[in-house]
Amino acid sequence: MNEIYQKTLSSPICFEGIGLHSGKISKVKILPGKENQGIVFRRIDLKDNNLVLANYKNVSSAKLCTTLQNKHGVKVTTVEHLLAALYIIGIDNALIDIDCEEIPIMDGSAKDFLNKLNKTIIKTLNKKRKYIKILEKFDFLEGEKKISIEPNSSFEVDFQLDYKNKIIGKQKNIVNFLHDDLENVSNSRTFCLYEDIEKIKKIGLAKGGSLDNAIVVASDKVMNDGGLRNEKEFVNHKILDLVGDFVLSGYRVLGKVNCYQGGHELTNKFLRKLLVSNNKLKFLEIDDILISKKISSNQPIKIAASA
Repeated sequence: MNEIYQKTLSSPICFEGIGLHSGKISKVKILPGKENQGIVFRRIDLKDNNLVLANYKNVSSAKLCTTLQNKHGVKVTTVEHLLAALYIIGIDNALIDIDCEEIPIMDGSAKDFLNKLNKTIIKTLNKKRKYIKILEKFDFLEGEKKISIEPNSSFEVDFQLDYKNKIIGKQKNIVNFLHDDLENVSNSRTFCLYEDIEKIKKIGLAKGGSLDNAIVVASDKVMNDGGLRNEKEFVNHKILDLVGDFVLSGYRVLGKVNCYQGGHELTNKFLRKLLVSNNKLKFLEIDDILISKKISSNQPIKIAASA
């Protein structure tokens, strides 16, 4: 069932690795957070104005990764995989120290983050977890790309890719983050087409990219040794990215997302529209809403919204 109370780490954990786009080695320490704090990044290489809240309003760029920036211009980039790992493990509040601008890419998925997070004790806090309950379907279109959300008792993602490349092709998967095994989502790596690598590097990105931290797809094969980790790794990685970006809402979402050909930019634009649509959603704590449901005797009973 959906958890009632907020959670954080009981003790700090550390990571180190190369940044996918900057090519710089960075060190990250995740520390326990306070109630209602949310996820906050702290640039420890800077003395002043170095806190950056993980919030959709702070997204300054969503080109090939999600970049957050505070009002003083301080940035933290490629945050999506770490945020997805924190969501999957159930962390609501954390302070994340980082000694440069970019979160390390690790192996290109959330697997390395989760391996360490799973070894720590999760602490339950006294404040109740914050949820958004979707009341009506909400759609957002941008050219051929589209994303929508509709009422659901948990967070579920239905994602579809449609690539001309015959290896990626048309992939679709539906994942319920409350009920399903999430291993194939959490260990699915970022990917790119071989012919796009030079274009990406010309705009100053992917300086730290390699076959150790990304899937590279040629016209007729996967170039990485060992191939894919699961048969839907491409679409599963897109689902991982989406849940990481949804963490930036500041809430756990109770709704089913349907997305076609989406990415970081589409998700952020969608959140900016959705979260001001007051008639489409409700902000709540999970036991605030009780649903009347009739049984065969025609007598109403009350069940929790998370049931």
